[in-house]
This record gives sequence, C-alpha cells and structure tokens, in this order.
Amino acid sequence: MFHHVVFFYLKKTITAAQRAEFEAKLRGLLRIKTIASGYVGKPSTHAVRPIIDTTYDFAEFFVFKSHADHDAYQVDPIHQDFIKDCKEYWESVKIYDFE
Repeated sequence: MFHHVVFFYLKKTITAAQRAEFEAKLRGLLRIKTIASGYVGKPSTHAVRPIIDTTYDFAEFFVFKSHADHDAYQVDPIHQDFIKDCKEYWESVKIYDFE
C-alpha cells in the first residue's frame, strides 16, 4: 500500500467563492479510479491541543494499492485539471508519502 497525504495552505486573499471552488475540486479528486480509499477535510476543531497542527486549510489522505496506481493518479486528467485550476489558490503545499 502507498499512502499520499497532502496539506494545503490557502492564500488569505482568496474569496469565499474561490475557497468553495477549491474544496469542490479537491473533493472531485476522489473520482480518480486508482485511489483505493481517500478522505478530504479541514482541520478538526474537536480535539484541539498545542501539539496538533491546525494551520493548514484543507488536507487529503489517499491510499493506493501500488506505486503504479499512485503514478497513474499523478497524471490523471482530473488531477492535472485540479492543479491547473487551483494552484493559484494555495500559498504552499506539504506532501507526505509513506508505505
């Protein structure tokens, strides 16, 4: 199994409509067939403790059955369109992949 975790830090200057568009397109990535399971969300407000980083705006956690499935995800047109349409909305992105 291959795990892909991405944290998005959005620009403070984007509008509410742009933020909503970003979230909709981020959730749209879940349509990519090579994702075995996946989750998209915002920082939790349930268990806030000093050790928990809640400075990001959105996160995705995708599980792939193989490296090949992950590689196919990277070039999938849905993923490429997401990057093209939304990259102007984020200030930075942090990616953590693990097996």
